[in-house]
Formats: sequence, structure tokens, C-alpha cells
Amino acid sequence: MLKNKLAILALGLVVAASSCKKFLDLTPVSSTTTGNAYKTGDDIEAALTGAYGSFMATNFYQWEIYAHTDVRSDNAYCGGSNDVDYYQLDMNSVPNTNGSVYRAWTELYAAIARANSVLVNIDNIKDESLTTERRQQIIGEALFLRAFHYYQLVSLWGGVPIERYSNSAASKDINLPRATAEGTYTFIDSCLQVAVRSLPASYGADNIDKVRATKGAAYALLAKIWAQRPERNYTKVSLYCDSVLLQGYSLVPRYADLFDGNHNYNTESIMEIPYIANTSGVINWGTEMLYPTHDNGQVPSDTWQRYCVPSRTLVSAFDKAGDVIRKNASISFESVPWSDVFWNPCGAGDVLVPFAFKAHNPSNWSGGDHTYLFRLADILLLKAEALANLGDLELSASFVNQVRSRVKLPDISGNSKMELLTIILKERQLELAFEWQRWNDLNRYNVTVSTMNGLGETYYNCNNDGTMTKGAAVNYNFNDNKTVLPIPLTELQANPNLTQNKGY
Repeated sequence: MLKNKLAILALGLVVAASSCKKFLDLTPVSSTTTGNAYKTGDDIEAALTGAYGSFMATNFYQWEIYAHTDVRSDNAYCGGSNDVDYYQLDMNSVPNTNGSVYRAWTELYAAIARANSVLVNIDNIKDESLTTERRQQIIGEALFLRAFHYYQLVSLWGGVPIERYSNSAASKDINLPRATAEGTYTFIDSCLQVAVRSLPASYGADNIDKVRATKGAAYALLAKIWAQRPERNYTKVSLYCDSVLLQGYSLVPRYADLFDGNHNYNTESIMEIPYIANTSGVINWGTEMLYPTHDNGQVPSDTWQRYCVPSRTLVSAFDKAGDVIRKNASISFESVPWSDVFWNPCGAGDVLVPFAFKAHNPSNWSGGDHTYLFRLADILLLKAEALANLGDLELSASFVNQVRSRVKLPDISGNSKMELLTIILKERQLELAFEWQRWNDLNRYNVTVSTMNGLGETYYNCNNDGTMTKGAAVNYNFNDNKTVLPIPLTELQANPNLTQNKGY
């Protein structure tokens, strides 16, 4: 039986990528394997492998999630020569026909369908080699995966239809209406409550514990959903953070080691996507969308503008904090052969342009940089946030200072709850840039509107003499409606019970 082997994550996955092809060709949801194929323990293990494979075999998790999180926020510009889908996300002026929005919706539901297929069919397996213990672990893993994908959906759209039986033809299971945001989070919580009881603390090897769902990963997601849901419960957030901390994770001593490609499965990692360079089906081709393969250490002269360009706002935040270590690990300034309306409108070779740098080994579309789904520093800062909201300012500051100490920054303290929360929000921006957190953080702190409308960003013009000057101000015209995305038009047309978000 396929069990406790990292190699199972490579089975059945084919990722096709090239410099002229930005998107994966995905198997339609309707063609997901049906119950007739599930007879043995190996069959259900293979189905679980396919469910994990959604992290590798989607545009969303390979790279488009950066557009929906960091680019929509104050962390980054869209880049990519302002391709329309990503420019709309950058400007938070998104129609219901946006291609990236449609792909995100359909790919996340396809991932949910894979997890549902495991859950629906595991009771049909009578193979005695599938032990009771392993059966319960598989259920826990599939429930965790389903919960994780629903967390992405509710974060991006608010309440969504809850599919428990993705391939059912029964009328009660199709054309579902949207649940409320609260109802969606409650469903996620119900999945995780079972998962956390079913999952092991460890599978017995670091390289398995970091890529399969464990109690630590389930507790981390529980902490995040109770912080993010509309009716927040910071007592629960604090308790679930404590449960994560009890699993024995520890901060990696050097921040840059987290992202250098040589410290996978490290002590800080709670869960990560285990890409493998130059290996069919499990490559991290999305890295090439953010950071180009270099030629003798230089950006090739014939290459094209990459996506998720770090913003002047983010660079300024690092500089104002004196945060050299995290800045250098997160952003790389380099000479490029293209113009950029925010950094280099004249395309001058001596004007350096920044790249999102946390994944920086693209290897010609065949990279192997792992991607963190959860790591300890995120949980430490979430614990600090919970404590600040619960009124324990001194203990809250101590958790922030654990994270700051690693990057040689002085200790902080907060004289009030609001002052400390402001510090924590900034700390999260610097610690977790380009790790999919900023958009949720702004929304959770209820500062998205004020942040986006107060950026003071400007375009730059190229003068006739080759110098650049500030041009027009960037006006985001942000309002509360834009904190969530529109339901894709195609989905509204296919499901008459769907309703559109306000303002679209």
C-alpha cells in the first residue's frame, strides 16, 4: 500500500509549462474518478495523492494566488506588462468576467472535489490491509484539505456554496445556493474538528510530517479561521495557537535560510508544498512567473516582465523599520530589459527594479522551491494578535519580539491595545510578504479601505532626456464591496441559485 512516502505526491500529476504558456490545462471536475474505481487500500491512497496534488496542479497555488493576495494589497503591483486580468486585480476594479477570478473559483472547487471523492468513497473500501488507524488518518487528511480550500474561497468571495458530494447527480447536490460567510467558516470548523482528532502529530519522518496534514497543520488552520471569520473569537485563536506551539516547532535561526532552497522540512515549517526541481509533475513552474531564470547571474536581455512586482510602499516599510535582513530575503533589486511605470519608466539599465524573491530558483520553468502553507512565525504573530485583543499587552509583545529578535530588530512594547495591534500588523507585513497573508490581514484588521485609499502611490513618466518624474496619482477608489471578489459570470449563468456580491 502506498503509505508514508513522499513519492506518492508525484503520482498521476502532469504539469505542462513553457515560456509561452501561462496556464495549466486542468482535468474537468466532472471527470474526477467515481466510486466504481475504489476497491482497495491502494485505490483510496491514490485518490488521496490526487487530492494533495491540487497544490501542484493548479494555476492558483502555483502563482495566481499571489495576484489575489499580495497584488490586490499594498505589497505589490501586478507587473507582467499589466495583463488585463492582473491589472484589474491590482486596481481592485474586477469585473465578473475576469479570467483569473474564474480560474481561482473553478480550480478551488476542483480541489475540493478531489478531497470529497476520498471522503465519499472511503467507506466502500473493504480491503483488510487498510487498517482502522490509517482509515481515520485518510479521513482527517481529506477533511483538512477540503477545509483549506474552502478557507481560500471564503477569504476571497465571502460565503460560497458548500459542496459535500462534488460528483453527485442528485438534484439536492447541484445548483447549490451560497452559504453565508459565517456558515462557510462554521463548515470549515466542523471539518477541522474531526480532522484534528483523526490526524497524527507525526508520521515519523520530517519530510512526511511537513507535506502531509498533521495535528499541527489542523490547529494552525483553526487558529486562522477563528481570527478571520466575521464573529472573531480571540480566546479560541489563542488556544489553537497554543496547540500549535505544543507540537514542538521552533524558529529557524537565520531568516534567509527559510527561502534558500537548502532548508526544506525545517523546524519552523508546519506544512509546505514539496515541489521537486526538474521532475515531471512536481515542479514549481510558478516561480518563473515571479522571478526569471538568470544568465550568468543577470536577467536575460530577451526576457519579459515578471508578475507581483514589490511596491514602493512595501520597500519603504522595510526601510523605515531598518529591516535589512527580511528585505534582502524578500526582494531582489536588479537591472532589467523592460520599462516599468512604477520603478523604471525609461527602461534604463542602471535603474534597478525589484522582484518578489522568496522563491528564486526557477530553473527554466522547472524549479523546486517549496512553498509554505503554514510556518511558526505566522502563528507566533497570530498569538500576539490574540493576546493584544484579549488585553495582555506585555505577553503579546513578547511573542512579537521572538520574531523580531531573529532579524536583529529591537524589542517593541505597546502602550495600548491599538498601538500594539498596529505594530503587529506591520510586523506581519514585513515577516510574511509574498506568503499570501497580506490581504487577509488588512481585511481582518478592518483597515483595507483606509490602507488602499491612503497609499499615495504614483505612476512615473519618462522624460525626453531619459530622466523619470512622478506622474499621475494611482486612485484605487476603494470601498468595502471590493474586499471580496465578484462571483464569476459563467458560474452565475450555470447556477440560477447563486447570488452576486454587493457592488458587482
